[in-house]
Amino acid sequence: MNHDSLDIVSKSHPTFFKEHQTRLYKSLEDKHTTIEALDSEDPLNSKMILNMGPQHPATHGVLRLVLQLNGESIEKTKLDIGYLHRGVEKIAENKTYQEFMPYTDRMDYLSPYSNNVALCSAVEKIANVEIPDRAQVIRMIGCELARISSHLLWLGTMVMDAGAISFFIWTFREREKIYDIMDQLAGHRFTVSHARIGGVANDITPDAMSLIKEFVQTFPKELKDFHKLLDRNRLFFDRNADAGVLSTDRALALGATGPVLRASGFAYDVRRFTPYLKYDKMEFEVPTRLEGDNLARYYVRMEEMHESIRILRQCLDNLPNGPIRLDNAKKAYPSKDEVYYSMEGMIHDFMMTDTGICPPEGAETYHAVEAPKGELGYYIQSDGTGHPWRLKVNSPSFRNLQVLENILDGEAVADTVLIIGGIDPVMGEADK
Repeated sequence: MNHDSLDIVSKSHPTFFKEHQTRLYKSLEDKHTTIEALDSEDPLNSKMILNMGPQHPATHGVLRLVLQLNGESIEKTKLDIGYLHRGVEKIAENKTYQEFMPYTDRMDYLSPYSNNVALCSAVEKIANVEIPDRAQVIRMIGCELARISSHLLWLGTMVMDAGAISFFIWTFREREKIYDIMDQLAGHRFTVSHARIGGVANDITPDAMSLIKEFVQTFPKELKDFHKLLDRNRLFFDRNADAGVLSTDRALALGATGPVLRASGFAYDVRRFTPYLKYDKMEFEVPTRLEGDNLARYYVRMEEMHESIRILRQCLDNLPNGPIRLDNAKKAYPSKDEVYYSMEGMIHDFMMTDTGICPPEGAETYHAVEAPKGELGYYIQSDGTGHPWRLKVNSPSFRNLQVLENILDGEAVADTVLIIGGIDPVMGEADK
């Protein structure tokens, strides 16, 4: 290592390199010093600091890892986040609750529908708004489709991290079908804003309903084929088994959530323990494994996609008739028929856009949903106006990233990318 490179690294990691630098400079002054004497603790000079990210194709966004290596083994891991910080929690304080909705789409941008529902549910809770049954079931359909879509992207990228490129294309083929459904349901393919405070923006169209029914029929066969390709694939199995092991106690202590927690043996699911919408009426299992390794996280997410299809079938079979939005112009947007053909409707529409719904002054609430990554919660404090006094987001990716600093220590550097994929972070909601 020359003088320039040592100086550059020492600026980022002064504690680790201070003693090493002193010994090196001293040895350079002594012409008779041998190479072996440069570092008696590390005679082969095998220790090094490696920066992985933030500009890295496999760190799932702008995630930076600082790895202290001893040869091919990771001795210590430090995470550096914040490269995608946009201050959305502070932005929320200057927006009405409905105006803030599109910002939630850009947090976990792989499952925007779940983010919409989480915010709407929190606002409805603090403002004492009851939404119609049909709107609740429609929201559940959107959330479960978003869960499958997010897990498909995780599956494709994780298998690609293990070296199989074709699998990524196959999972995206199925995601395209969900994009087509969202286009018919919400009018957008990717960053959808279909949920509204008090209900949803529009009803399910016949075209959307037929696409959902077709997907529910065909996707289980594709999922079965994915299992055949991966479950007993020796390369995939060996790469993931015993990689990134996380015990139950450690997972709870670090605040892990979602599939990461359930793969470590703790069967916590918000839909089951604190039901919202109509999940208490649904029959579904909470997939759980005991191993706590990367392979267990794979099995949990695969089973969750099976359970999502099961929930979707029940939603389609029990979709009630009725309105899709609350009929109260003080708490929800009026229908477009009212806006276009009555002066009162236009005034209410303007007031909802300008001022928005106003929860009671001094009220506060926390409401969480089971997003694809885990517990996604919104904490809101109201000052009686149409925008929150404080709004904080409990995002699952932020919590699960804490796990990485523990499960990467002792692993091979070649498995780093694979273990990151097993955690499945999205930096948009981690940085906020």
